[in-house]
Amino acid sequence: MKAASFDYVRPESVAGAVRCLVDAEGDGKIIAGGQSLAPVLAMRLARPRILVDVNRIPGLGALRRDGDSLRIGAMVRHHDLLEQRHSPLLAEAARWIGHAAIRSRGTTGGSIAHADPSAELPVVAAALDATIHAVGPDGGRSIPAVDLFEGALETSLDENEMIVEIEMPIPTAWGFAELSRRHGDFGLVTVVAAEVEGSWRVCIGGLAAVPFRARECEWVLDCGPAGEDRIRQAARAAAAAIETSSDLHATADYRRAMAEEFTRRAIEQAVAATRAGAH
Repeated sequence: MKAASFDYVRPESVAGAVRCLVDAEGDGKIIAGGQSLAPVLAMRLARPRILVDVNRIPGLGALRRDGDSLRIGAMVRHHDLLEQRHSPLLAEAARWIGHAAIRSRGTTGGSIAHADPSAELPVVAAALDATIHAVGPDGGRSIPAVDLFEGALETSLDENEMIVEIEMPIPTAWGFAELSRRHGDFGLVTVVAAEVEGSWRVCIGGLAAVPFRARECEWVLDCGPAGEDRIRQAARAAAAAIETSSDLHATADYRRAMAEEFTRRAIEQAVAATRAGAH
């Protein structure tokens, strides 16, 4: 199929892009890399009246370290995340995103705004308690990741707002484990385990409508040294807390079992990194 007809504008400032969205009266869509939006348009699952291309807006492609955090412009490509050395966790997550052609076009802001619960970057953002900075007609606001993701492909962004930057803490230790049918496919189960400011963060993607923060798992890990028994207990706690269902890709029982296994792998990887740093 082909996309339905639409108007196309290319503003050169954030304020200009917001004005375009306001003028569209709820019938506009931002396009950056287009890796998520273009297929949706082609299948006519969305029929916006106006596409607002933000590729020419200066400053949105900046990526810099700010103390213990990484500030990522909305237009930073997945390839740039893969190549940066400030946050190895983000580099590893980006390695699992699609293929080279997708990584060269897809953007960080686009992935976060698209809010696919099986995508890698929303899981990382939720695990790290990232802050999403957005701008709308009433100015800017900062949204915690836990408040941004509201459902599958649904966020708390207003129809006239756009993401301009994502601020992610840099963990002192991390683990990343993903189960997919083929490298580059969306993950059936994706787990991020990270230690930030001395506390554990564990998040699982692919099982629910939004990335699932495994609070019970984090509590187990925070209660004492992460030995083999505690790691397995934490992984069991994560799997037990998840509500999932069967679909054409896997049964609920299989997903839950894999959530436990891949949570264990991610935690073990993070613990190994912690121990290596201590020597």
